Amino acid sequence: MFENRGPKCALLVYIDDATGKLLHLRFAASENTFDYLHATKAYLQQWGKPIAFYSDKHGIFRTTHASKKDRTSGLTQFGRALYELNIDIICANTPQAKGRVERANQTLQDRLVKELRLRGIDTIAAANAYAPEFMADFNRRFGKAPRNPKDMHRPFAEHENLDGAMCRKEVRTLSQALTLRYDKVLFILDPTDLAKRLAGKKVIVCDYPDGRLEITHEATSLPYRTFDTLRSVHRSEVVENKRLDDILSIVAEMQAGREQQRSKGGPRRTGQTDHMFGIRDGSQSNGYQKRGRKPGPRTDFTNDPVVIARRQQALARLKAAE
Repeated sequence: MFENRGPKCALLVYIDDATGKLLHLRFAASENTFDYLHATKAYLQQWGKPIAFYSDKHGIFRTTHASKKDRTSGLTQFGRALYELNIDIICANTPQAKGRVERANQTLQDRLVKELRLRGIDTIAAANAYAPEFMADFNRRFGKAPRNPKDMHRPFAEHENLDGAMCRKEVRTLSQALTLRYDKVLFILDPTDLAKRLAGKKVIVCDYPDGRLEITHEATSLPYRTFDTLRSVHRSEVVENKRLDDILSIVAEMQAGREQQRSKGGPRRTGQTDHMFGIRDGSQSNGYQKRGRKPGPRTDFTNDPVVIARRQQALARLKAAE
């Protein structure tokens, strides 16, 4: 979009199928669940609930593990959010079926790119600030009158919670010690009366696009504190016994070769500006590899002759000391 003047980005487009008008544009670092949740929330706040969203078969919208018995099983996080708000999602089977948005994208790739260049826009924040002005001009020039002027967007029902739906949700079982793990972080619930009654039961971890994280049970938020397992061990705190120094040095070398990353099954965080896991910008992801790139080789010290020799020497010294 920025023609090498700024970082690579993706454009999330919401278009009205009846009129061809742009309803929402959002520039994002990549197509990821958090940015789609953020953009969809802004769309729904402005326009209300459509009957359905029409999309391609991107993995954010569609999964191949759906169950015929349970409609909610096999849903992606985005699909689950729409299901909670009573909004359907239809995935196009052919390129012709989603031709309207593809034709709009061709126009945007030409006109919008040039407008950004003429205005010297080279950041995602500046592009998002300019988007409403571009949409107004685009709709004035290319929008068509619908056959039926009735607006099919619906208001939210009293029981529907837009903020509570537009987040990543995962179910965890609370231990008897009132702890759970999420993305390699140990969450320790405050020992309230409610938390004590939930020991051994399931709770929901709500990870919001803006970086907030809640642990809930039946819409009740449970207070907690955290213990980050990726940052819990420091060599200076444990290496005090001289007989263990050699063994610990080997362990330190082996740990240096491990990938200190969050779970690869966890959410990408390129859409978040600040959150509890410490990644502050869009240059890092939560254990995910960007599409088109293969992960580098993982260091393996198991068969390293130097490590084996040092291990044998350390074990011999420990045996002699005993």
